[in-house]
Amino acid sequence: YTIARPLPPTTSQCQPKCSHSSCSQKAHCFDREEEAANHLLINENTLFGMGNPLLDISAVVDKDFLDKFGLKPNDQILAEDKHKALFEEIVKRNKVEYHAGGSTQNSVKIAQWMIQEPHKVATFFGCIGNDHFGEILKKKAEEAHVDAHYYEQNEEPTGTCAACITGDNRSLVANLAAANCYKKEKHLDLDSNWELVKKAKVYYIAGFFLTVSPESILKVAKHASDNNKIFCMNLSAPFISQFFKEPLMKVMPYVDILFGNETEAATFAKELGFETDDIAEIAKKTQNLPKDNTKRQRVVVFTQGKDDTVATVGETVTMFPVVDIDQNAIVDTNGAGDAFVGGFLSALVQENKLEECIRAGHYAANVIIKRVGCTFPEKPDYQ
Repeated sequence: YTIARPLPPTTSQCQPKCSHSSCSQKAHCFDREEEAANHLLINENTLFGMGNPLLDISAVVDKDFLDKFGLKPNDQILAEDKHKALFEEIVKRNKVEYHAGGSTQNSVKIAQWMIQEPHKVATFFGCIGNDHFGEILKKKAEEAHVDAHYYEQNEEPTGTCAACITGDNRSLVANLAAANCYKKEKHLDLDSNWELVKKAKVYYIAGFFLTVSPESILKVAKHASDNNKIFCMNLSAPFISQFFKEPLMKVMPYVDILFGNETEAATFAKELGFETDDIAEIAKKTQNLPKDNTKRQRVVVFTQGKDDTVATVGETVTMFPVVDIDQNAIVDTNGAGDAFVGGFLSALVQENKLEECIRAGHYAANVIIKRVGCTFPEKPDYQ
Protein backbone atom coordinates (compact mmCIF):
# COMPACT_ATOMS: atom_id res chain seq x y z
CA TYR A 1 0.00 0.00 0.00
CA THR A 2 2.41 2.63 -1.21
CA ILE A 3 2.64 6.33 -1.75
CA ALA A 4 3.53 7.66 -5.20
CA ARG A 5 6.88 9.35 -4.70
CA PRO A 6 8.68 11.61 -7.20
CA LEU A 7 12.08 10.35 -8.29
CA PRO A 8 15.09 12.35 -7.08
CA PRO A 9 17.00 14.43 -9.63
CA THR A 10 19.61 12.57 -11.66
CA THR A 11 23.23 13.48 -12.20
CA SER A 12 22.34 14.65 -15.70
CA GLN A 13 20.78 17.70 -14.04
CA CYS A 14 24.22 18.72 -12.74
CA GLN A 15 26.92 20.47 -14.66
CA PRO A 16 28.86 18.30 -17.13
CA LYS A 17 31.75 16.26 -15.68
CA CYS A 18 30.36 16.84 -12.20
CA SER A 19 32.84 15.89 -9.50
CA HIS A 20 30.39 16.52 -6.62
CA SER A 21 33.07 18.35 -4.68
CA SER A 22 33.24 21.28 -7.09
CA CYS A 23 29.72 21.18 -8.58
CA SER A 24 27.99 24.54 -8.09
CA GLN A 25 24.67 22.67 -7.97
CA LYS A 26 25.99 20.13 -5.49
CA ALA A 27 22.76 20.23 -3.46
CA HIS A 28 20.84 18.95 -6.48
CA CYS A 29 23.37 16.34 -7.48
CA PHE A 30 22.71 12.70 -6.62
CA ASP A 31 24.92 9.73 -7.27
CA ARG A 32 23.56 6.21 -6.76
CA GLU A 33 24.47 6.08 -3.06
CA GLU A 34 22.95 9.45 -2.35
CA GLU A 35 19.80 8.44 -4.20
CA ALA A 36 19.44 5.31 -2.09
CA ALA A 37 20.09 7.23 1.12
CA ASN A 38 17.59 9.93 0.26
CA HIS A 39 14.85 7.65 -1.02
CA LEU A 40 13.25 7.16 2.39
CA LEU A 41 13.66 10.73 3.63
CA ILE A 42 10.23 12.12 4.40
CA ASN A 43 9.38 15.62 3.21
CA GLU A 44 7.70 18.30 5.29
CA ASN A 45 3.90 18.40 4.96
CA THR A 46 3.68 14.78 3.73
CA LEU A 47 0.89 14.04 6.22
CA PHE A 48 -2.20 16.28 6.29
CA GLY A 49 -4.76 16.37 9.09
CA MET A 50 -7.86 18.52 9.54
CA GLY A 51 -10.20 18.55 12.51
CA ASN A 52 -11.34 20.13 15.76
CA PRO A 53 -8.39 21.68 17.61
CA LEU A 54 -8.87 21.79 21.37
CA LEU A 55 -6.55 23.04 24.08
CA ASP A 56 -6.39 20.24 26.66
CA ILE A 57 -6.27 21.66 30.19
CA SER A 58 -5.44 19.02 32.81
CA ALA A 59 -5.53 19.60 36.56
CA VAL A 60 -5.93 17.65 39.78
CA VAL A 61 -9.15 18.80 41.46
CA ASP A 62 -11.13 17.81 44.56
CA LYS A 63 -14.60 16.35 44.97
CA ASP A 64 -16.03 19.80 45.79
CA PHE A 65 -14.94 21.04 42.36
CA LEU A 66 -16.67 18.09 40.65
CA ASP A 67 -19.83 18.62 42.73
CA LYS A 68 -19.92 22.36 42.01
CA PHE A 69 -20.14 21.68 38.26
CA GLY A 70 -22.19 18.48 38.50
CA LEU A 71 -19.45 16.22 37.14
CA LYS A 72 -19.00 12.47 37.58
CA PRO A 73 -15.45 11.38 38.49
CA ASN A 74 -14.99 9.32 35.29
CA ASP A 75 -16.93 10.71 32.36
CA GLN A 76 -16.79 12.51 28.99
CA ILE A 77 -19.32 15.25 28.28
CA LEU A 78 -19.82 18.30 26.09
CA ALA A 79 -19.91 21.56 28.04
CA GLU A 80 -23.30 23.10 28.79
CA ASP A 81 -23.98 26.65 29.98
CA LYS A 82 -23.45 25.61 33.60
CA HIS A 83 -19.87 24.56 32.76
CA LYS A 84 -18.77 27.83 31.12
CA ALA A 85 -17.13 29.15 34.30
CA LEU A 86 -15.33 25.84 34.86
CA PHE A 87 -12.60 26.57 32.31
CA GLU A 88 -11.55 29.87 33.93
CA GLU A 89 -11.87 28.50 37.46
CA ILE A 90 -9.77 25.39 36.82
CA VAL A 91 -6.94 27.62 35.57
CA LYS A 92 -7.23 30.03 38.53
CA ARG A 93 -7.31 27.53 41.34
CA ASN A 94 -5.07 24.71 40.18
CA LYS A 95 -1.66 23.97 38.72
CA VAL A 96 -2.59 23.10 35.15
CA GLU A 97 -0.90 21.41 32.21
CA TYR A 98 -1.67 22.46 28.65
CA HIS A 99 -1.48 20.22 25.57
CA ALA A 100 -2.55 20.56 21.94
CA GLY A 101 -5.57 18.27 21.72
CA GLY A 102 -8.60 17.19 19.74
CA SER A 103 -8.78 13.78 18.05
CA THR A 104 -7.12 14.49 14.68
CA GLN A 105 -4.54 16.87 16.14
CA ASN A 106 -3.63 14.18 18.71
CA SER A 107 -3.07 11.64 15.93
CA VAL A 108 -0.88 13.85 13.73
CA LYS A 109 1.03 14.97 16.84
CA ILE A 110 1.78 11.34 17.73
CA ALA A 111 2.72 10.54 14.12
CA GLN A 112 5.21 13.42 14.24
CA TRP A 113 6.58 12.16 17.60
CA MET A 114 7.08 8.66 16.18
CA ILE A 115 8.87 10.07 13.11
CA GLN A 116 10.92 12.62 15.13
CA GLU A 117 12.72 14.19 12.17
CA PRO A 118 12.30 16.05 9.98
CA HIS A 119 9.97 18.34 11.91
CA LYS A 120 6.70 19.48 10.31
CA VAL A 121 6.04 16.21 8.46
CA ALA A 122 2.49 16.73 9.71
CA THR A 123 0.28 19.67 8.66
CA PHE A 124 -2.88 20.47 10.62
CA PHE A 125 -5.87 22.69 9.79
CA GLY A 126 -8.65 23.68 12.19
CA CYS A 127 -10.35 26.72 13.71
CA ILE A 128 -9.39 28.57 16.91
CA GLY A 129 -10.25 31.87 18.59
CA ASN A 130 -8.15 35.00 18.50
CA ASP A 131 -7.43 34.76 22.24
CA HIS A 132 -5.07 33.72 25.03
CA PHE A 133 -5.94 30.00 24.84
CA GLY A 134 -5.44 30.18 21.07
CA GLU A 135 -1.92 31.54 21.59
CA ILE A 136 -1.14 28.70 24.02
CA LEU A 137 -2.51 26.15 21.52
CA LYS A 138 -0.29 27.56 18.75
CA LYS A 139 2.72 27.36 21.04
CA LYS A 140 1.93 23.76 22.04
CA ALA A 141 1.48 22.66 18.41
CA GLU A 142 4.82 24.28 17.60
CA GLU A 143 6.48 22.44 20.50
CA ALA A 144 5.10 19.18 19.06
CA HIS A 145 6.71 20.14 15.70
CA VAL A 146 3.36 20.04 13.91
CA ASP A 147 2.91 22.59 11.10
CA ALA A 148 -0.42 23.96 12.32
CA HIS A 149 -2.22 26.54 10.18
CA TYR A 150 -5.29 27.61 12.12
CA TYR A 151 -8.22 29.61 10.86
CA GLU A 152 -8.48 32.34 13.52
CA GLN A 153 -11.76 34.16 14.16
CA ASN A 154 -13.25 36.44 16.83
CA GLU A 155 -16.80 35.11 17.17
CA GLU A 156 -16.06 32.10 19.39
CA PRO A 157 -13.24 31.38 21.88
CA THR A 158 -10.68 28.65 21.29
CA GLY A 159 -12.08 25.18 21.94
CA THR A 160 -10.98 23.60 25.20
CA CYS A 161 -11.19 20.25 26.93
CA ALA A 162 -10.86 20.28 30.71
CA ALA A 163 -9.56 17.07 32.25
CA CYS A 164 -10.56 17.16 35.92
CA ILE A 165 -8.43 14.54 37.67
CA THR A 166 -9.34 12.98 41.01
CA GLY A 167 -7.14 10.02 42.00
CA ASP A 168 -7.20 7.55 39.08
CA ASN A 169 -10.33 9.11 37.60
CA ARG A 170 -10.59 11.68 34.86
CA SER A 171 -13.71 13.71 34.03
CA LEU A 172 -13.51 15.33 30.58
CA VAL A 173 -15.53 18.41 29.70
CA ALA A 174 -15.18 19.57 26.09
CA ASN A 175 -16.22 22.98 24.83
CA LEU A 176 -15.84 22.89 21.02
CA ALA A 177 -16.55 26.62 20.64
CA ALA A 178 -14.29 27.91 17.81
CA ALA A 179 -13.61 24.38 16.53
CA ASN A 180 -17.21 24.43 15.23
CA CYS A 181 -16.54 27.56 13.16
CA TYR A 182 -14.19 26.24 10.46
CA LYS A 183 -15.07 27.72 7.05
CA LYS A 184 -13.91 26.10 3.81
CA GLU A 185 -14.09 29.29 1.76
CA LYS A 186 -12.20 31.33 4.37
CA HIS A 187 -9.36 28.89 4.94
CA LEU A 188 -9.13 25.65 2.94
CA ASP A 189 -9.86 27.40 -0.38
CA LEU A 190 -7.09 29.99 0.05
CA ASP A 191 -4.29 29.31 -2.45
CA SER A 192 -1.51 29.22 0.15
CA ASN A 193 -3.42 26.68 2.26
CA TRP A 194 -4.51 24.53 -0.69
CA GLU A 195 -0.85 24.33 -1.76
CA LEU A 196 -0.14 22.63 1.59
CA VAL A 197 -2.96 20.17 0.93
CA LYS A 198 -1.49 19.38 -2.48
CA LYS A 199 1.97 18.76 -0.95
CA ALA A 200 0.65 15.87 1.17
CA LYS A 201 0.67 12.19 0.20
CA VAL A 202 -1.43 10.88 3.11
CA TYR A 203 -4.58 12.52 4.52
CA TYR A 204 -6.32 11.84 7.83
CA ILE A 205 -9.56 13.31 9.16
CA ALA A 206 -11.50 12.02 12.17
CA GLY A 207 -15.26 11.53 11.75
CA PHE A 208 -15.89 14.23 14.37
CA PHE A 209 -15.16 16.87 11.70
CA LEU A 210 -18.27 15.72 9.77
CA THR A 211 -20.26 17.73 12.33
CA VAL A 212 -18.34 20.89 11.38
CA SER A 213 -17.40 21.05 7.70
CA PRO A 214 -18.32 18.02 5.55
CA GLU A 215 -17.71 20.13 2.41
CA SER A 216 -14.06 20.62 3.47
CA ILE A 217 -13.64 16.88 3.98
CA LEU A 218 -15.11 16.15 0.55
CA LYS A 219 -12.79 18.61 -1.18
CA VAL A 220 -9.69 17.00 0.39
CA ALA A 221 -11.00 13.45 -0.13
CA LYS A 222 -11.71 14.06 -3.83
CA HIS A 223 -8.25 15.58 -4.32
CA ALA A 224 -6.66 12.47 -2.76
CA SER A 225 -8.75 10.12 -4.89
CA ASP A 226 -8.15 12.03 -8.15
CA ASN A 227 -4.39 11.99 -7.54
CA ASN A 228 -4.14 8.38 -6.27
CA LYS A 229 -3.07 9.53 -2.80
CA ILE A 230 -4.15 7.90 0.46
CA PHE A 231 -7.20 9.28 2.28
CA CYS A 232 -7.88 7.93 5.79
CA MET A 233 -10.89 8.47 8.01
CA ASN A 234 -12.13 7.40 11.44
CA LEU A 235 -15.65 6.46 12.53
CA SER A 236 -14.71 8.31 15.76
CA ALA A 237 -17.87 7.69 17.83
CA PRO A 238 -21.19 5.81 17.53
CA PHE A 239 -23.16 9.06 17.21
CA ILE A 240 -21.36 9.90 13.94
CA SER A 241 -22.81 6.82 12.21
CA GLN A 242 -26.18 7.39 13.86
CA PHE A 243 -26.73 11.11 13.30
CA PHE A 244 -24.26 12.07 10.56
CA LYS A 245 -24.71 9.02 8.36
CA GLU A 246 -25.53 11.02 5.22
CA PRO A 247 -22.31 13.12 5.12
CA LEU A 248 -20.31 10.07 6.25
CA MET A 249 -21.57 7.98 3.34
CA LYS A 250 -20.89 10.83 0.87
CA VAL A 251 -17.22 10.69 1.87
CA MET A 252 -16.99 6.88 2.10
CA PRO A 253 -16.33 6.26 -1.66
CA TYR A 254 -13.09 8.25 -1.28
CA VAL A 255 -11.88 6.49 1.89
CA ASP A 256 -8.80 4.29 1.34
CA ILE A 257 -8.25 3.40 5.01
CA LEU A 258 -11.06 3.43 7.58
CA PHE A 259 -10.36 3.23 11.31
CA GLY A 260 -12.75 2.55 14.17
CA ASN A 261 -13.16 0.60 17.39
CA GLU A 262 -15.46 -2.35 18.03
CA THR A 263 -18.36 -0.22 19.36
CA GLU A 264 -18.20 2.20 16.44
CA ALA A 265 -17.98 -0.72 13.99
CA ALA A 266 -21.09 -2.35 15.48
CA THR A 267 -23.09 0.89 15.27
CA PHE A 268 -21.92 1.50 11.68
CA ALA A 269 -22.98 -2.05 10.71
CA LYS A 270 -26.39 -1.57 12.32
CA GLU A 271 -26.96 1.77 10.54
CA LEU A 272 -26.03 0.25 7.17
CA GLY A 273 -28.13 -2.88 7.71
CA PHE A 274 -25.21 -5.34 7.54
CA GLU A 275 -27.20 -7.78 9.72
CA THR A 276 -24.14 -9.17 11.49
CA ASP A 277 -22.34 -8.44 14.73
CA ASP A 278 -19.24 -10.40 13.71
CA ILE A 279 -16.46 -7.80 13.54
CA ALA A 280 -14.51 -9.60 10.80
CA GLU A 281 -17.65 -9.76 8.66
CA ILE A 282 -18.34 -6.08 9.33
CA ALA A 283 -14.78 -5.23 8.22
CA LYS A 284 -15.22 -7.21 4.99
CA LYS A 285 -18.61 -5.66 4.17
CA THR A 286 -17.19 -2.20 4.88
CA GLN A 287 -14.23 -2.90 2.59
CA ASN A 288 -16.63 -3.82 -0.22
CA LEU A 289 -18.68 -0.60 -0.07
CA PRO A 290 -18.49 1.43 -3.33
CA LYS A 291 -15.13 3.09 -3.97
CA ASP A 292 -14.15 5.88 -6.36
CA ASN A 293 -10.42 5.14 -6.85
CA THR A 294 -10.27 1.47 -7.85
CA LYS A 295 -6.44 1.52 -8.01
CA ARG A 296 -6.43 1.12 -4.23
CA GLN A 297 -8.45 -1.53 -2.41
CA ARG A 298 -9.98 -0.13 0.75
CA VAL A 299 -8.32 -1.19 4.01
CA VAL A 300 -10.49 -1.40 7.15
CA VAL A 301 -8.86 -1.43 10.59
CA PHE A 302 -10.92 -2.00 13.76
CA THR A 303 -9.27 -1.91 17.19
CA GLN A 304 -10.83 -3.77 20.13
CA GLY A 305 -9.06 -2.48 23.24
CA LYS A 306 -7.00 -5.32 24.71
CA ASP A 307 -8.35 -7.79 22.12
CA ASP A 308 -6.88 -8.37 18.66
CA THR A 309 -7.00 -5.61 16.06
CA VAL A 310 -9.00 -6.65 12.99
CA ALA A 311 -7.83 -5.59 9.52
CA THR A 312 -8.64 -6.43 5.93
CA VAL A 313 -5.51 -7.61 4.14
CA GLY A 314 -6.29 -8.09 0.47
CA GLU A 315 -9.23 -10.50 0.26
CA THR A 316 -8.81 -11.81 3.81
CA VAL A 317 -9.51 -10.48 7.28
CA THR A 318 -6.57 -10.85 9.67
CA MET A 319 -6.30 -10.55 13.46
CA PHE A 320 -3.28 -8.74 14.91
CA PRO A 321 -2.59 -9.27 18.64
CA VAL A 322 -1.93 -6.12 20.66
CA VAL A 323 1.14 -5.62 22.88
CA ASP A 324 0.79 -7.43 26.22
CA ILE A 325 0.43 -5.06 29.14
CA ASP A 326 -0.06 -5.41 32.89
CA GLN A 327 -3.58 -4.09 33.50
CA ASN A 328 -2.27 -2.28 36.61
CA ALA A 329 0.05 -0.23 34.38
CA ILE A 330 -2.89 1.30 32.51
CA VAL A 331 -3.44 4.89 33.63
CA ASP A 332 -5.79 6.38 31.02
CA THR A 333 -7.23 4.75 27.89
CA ASN A 334 -8.84 7.93 26.50
CA GLY A 335 -6.12 8.69 23.97
CA ALA A 336 -5.54 5.07 22.89
CA GLY A 337 -7.52 5.27 19.64
CA ASP A 338 -5.92 8.54 18.56
CA ALA A 339 -2.49 7.15 19.45
CA PHE A 340 -3.04 3.96 17.46
CA VAL A 341 -3.90 6.00 14.37
CA GLY A 342 -0.88 8.27 14.94
CA GLY A 343 1.50 5.33 15.13
CA PHE A 344 -0.12 3.73 12.08
CA LEU A 345 0.20 6.95 10.04
CA SER A 346 3.86 7.38 11.01
CA ALA A 347 4.66 4.02 9.41
CA LEU A 348 2.33 4.63 6.45
CA VAL A 349 4.07 7.85 5.38
CA GLN A 350 7.34 5.90 5.46
CA GLU A 351 5.85 3.42 2.98
CA ASN A 352 5.73 0.48 5.37
CA LYS A 353 3.47 -2.53 4.83
CA LEU A 354 0.11 -2.76 6.56
CA GLU A 355 1.40 -5.22 9.17
CA GLU A 356 4.15 -2.78 10.16
CA CYS A 357 1.70 0.14 10.29
CA ILE A 358 -0.48 -1.82 12.74
CA ARG A 359 2.57 -2.75 14.84
CA ALA A 360 3.53 0.94 15.06
CA GLY A 361 -0.05 1.76 16.02
CA HIS A 362 -0.05 -0.83 18.79
CA TYR A 363 3.25 0.52 20.12
CA ALA A 364 2.01 4.13 20.25
CA ALA A 365 -1.25 3.15 21.98
CA ASN A 366 0.71 1.07 24.49
CA VAL A 367 2.84 4.09 25.42
CA ILE A 368 -0.07 6.51 25.72
CA ILE A 369 -2.32 4.38 27.97
CA LYS A 370 0.40 4.31 30.64
CA ARG A 371 0.23 8.11 30.94
CA VAL A 372 -2.38 10.74 31.83
CA GLY A 373 -3.90 12.35 28.73
CA CYS A 374 -2.58 11.99 25.21
CA THR A 375 1.04 12.67 26.22
CA PHE A 376 4.31 10.89 25.51
CA PRO A 377 7.97 10.79 26.54
CA GLU A 378 10.56 12.89 24.70
CA LYS A 379 11.43 10.14 22.22
CA PRO A 380 9.94 6.75 21.25
CA ASP A 381 12.00 3.58 21.74
CA TYR A 382 10.21 1.86 18.89
CA GLN A 383 12.26 -0.70 16.97
